[in-house]
Amino acid sequence: MPAFPWTDVAIILALIALNGFFAMAELAIVSARRPRLQAMQRAGRRGAGRALALAADSGRFLSAVQIGITLIGVANGAFSGASLAGPVAARLEGWFGLSASVADDVGFALVIVIVTYVSLIIGELVPKQFALRAPEPLAAAVAPAMDLLTRVTRPFVFLLDQSSQLVFRLLRLKRDADHAVTEEELRSMVTDAESAGVIEESERALISGIMRLADRPVRGVMTPRVEVDWLDASAGEDEVRARLIATPHTRIVVADGNIDTIIGVVQARDALAALLEGRPLDLRALAKAAPAVPDVADATDALTALRDAAVPMALVIDEYGHFEGVVTPADLLAAIAGEFKSDMDDELDPHLVTREDGSLLVSGGMAADELAETLGFELPEERDYQTVAGFVLAELEHIPATGEHFEARGWRFEVIDMDGRKIDKLLVSRVQPDP
Repeated sequence: MPAFPWTDVAIILALIALNGFFAMAELAIVSARRPRLQAMQRAGRRGAGRALALAADSGRFLSAVQIGITLIGVANGAFSGASLAGPVAARLEGWFGLSASVADDVGFALVIVIVTYVSLIIGELVPKQFALRAPEPLAAAVAPAMDLLTRVTRPFVFLLDQSSQLVFRLLRLKRDADHAVTEEELRSMVTDAESAGVIEESERALISGIMRLADRPVRGVMTPRVEVDWLDASAGEDEVRARLIATPHTRIVVADGNIDTIIGVVQARDALAALLEGRPLDLRALAKAAPAVPDVADATDALTALRDAAVPMALVIDEYGHFEGVVTPADLLAAIAGEFKSDMDDELDPHLVTREDGSLLVSGGMAADELAETLGFELPEERDYQTVAGFVLAELEHIPATGEHFEARGWRFEVIDMDGRKIDKLLVSRVQPDP
């Protein structure tokens, strides 16, 4: 019985390992995140720049890798069958007394099965799992070799690349996919990062708050007109003193006769300085001009206006020029991090209270998108309301009475308190699924 060709076995294993290298390189470069590669390139990481170039021209790169993998697969199959089938058949014939023809067939089939199994494990699955564990470092490490392979096989790569482009044209499809990260994907990544312990729950809440702020118009974060404290410039000094003592705010709108005739904004410290210095309390002289922003502008636009303003308060105006409310840095911060107790009146309750039975007591003034995120449903992007009260009105299409309820998005919403025509409090509970 001839000696077993262990040298041929070593060659086959080397080809399988080379196939695994190509498979790992392909998945690492394709799945590597571009921002991380760019950061590695700025840090001087060798190979990061080449990995970015290969990922940008993925058609040529994938063609080069496929050439290598195909050639290895063909060579491995032909070599293993020719070199190992005979020795394996001879041993099967000697050990089990099989006839020569049967031993040849069984030996060839056994070699193919074993080589295929080892190729799947060593040449595909394990290398790809390595690539998914750390795609960016591996992409930077293998990029020089892959770049050399692309250059060496350039004529064949060009032919395959043009052929694949032709197929896509015939199918009327774009070959280059859109790799832009959507907002939903970003939220999912933040949630996954919290679950994996990469970020804390408080950090996830802040990130979600920032994303909500960017999606809200100014009217979704402003203090509405009915809740704005203002001073009448024509009022007597005693009345102005009483209003300044009663208000909890440090900046107050000054108007002439009615709230629609706004002169500016006075800061409590300026009024206090005038009183301490014995000067008359002239609101017209103390008032400073405040920027005006349309109610449909983005909340981030209001942030820009406040940053450049002489006084950190902006007046919100509707399309007809009517005064709708005010927005301050505290309003923007509250939209991100939640309401601060020091900024709330003593008689006001929190926007959201979870009861013992799992139901929720919700304020009508709570932001609708914040409640939707808490309850786990989505609101339409094009909507005319920003608060929970607006959501209720949109669902009912009339002003509700106390005790009226409806079901939506798998939840039951019951109006439990009305302040005149204003929806003040709701009781929200989950609807039992219908069998």
